[in-house]
Formats: sequence, C-alpha cells, structure tokens
Amino acid sequence: MSHVQHISANTFKTEVQQANVPVLIDFYADWCGPCRMLAPTLERLATEFSGRVKIVKINVDKEPALASQYRVESIPTLVVMSQGEIIGQAAGLVGEADLRSALNQIAPVKVA
Repeated sequence: MSHVQHISANTFKTEVQQANVPVLIDFYADWCGPCRMLAPTLERLATEFSGRVKIVKINVDKEPALASQYRVESIPTLVVMSQGEIIGQAAGLVGEADLRSALNQIAPVKVA
C-alpha cells in the first residue's frame, strides 16, 4: 500500500492547506524520468515520516492550475508547506539523504 497520496485541486485545501503536519508536495508528470526515479524515495520517506510529515503527489498534466499557482516551471518540483504556507521548495531530482535531512529539520522526532 502506498503511503504517498495523489491529490487534486478538489482535495488540495483539506489535504494540504488544512493538514495538521507539514506536507511535502511532489509536482510530477507520468512521462518525467526524474519524477519516476524520485517516486521510490518518496514512498520510503512517507513510511519513515508517517505521522510527522504527509507526502502527496500532484500531476501537473492533470492539475495545471495548481502547478501555475505554485510557479512550477520544471519537474519534479518539491514544495513543503506548513499551516498553509510554503516553507521550502526545490526543483529537480533531490537525493534521499538531503530530503531526509530537510524533513527531520521541519518535523523532528519528539523525545518523551
């Protein structure tokens, strides 16, 4: 079962803007080679950060208005949002270690 959720303009507000955890958005397209290379990394991180960070995918071909709204000029583009505000953005293929480090900074493990 995938831990990465595919969302649309219809579900964007509830799944991203109103999320109670930071959200990593992957703007992608099915035909994009680097996007396909990034997908397994996002699946691993979605499992690892479950409950701390939500990872979602938005297909730019199906949701061009969202891609335009977030100024996606190349894919993959990753956007991190928290409480409805953009707190980070990167374009291109980002390595797993770099993504893990960034996610740990925005959603550190809480020690009891």
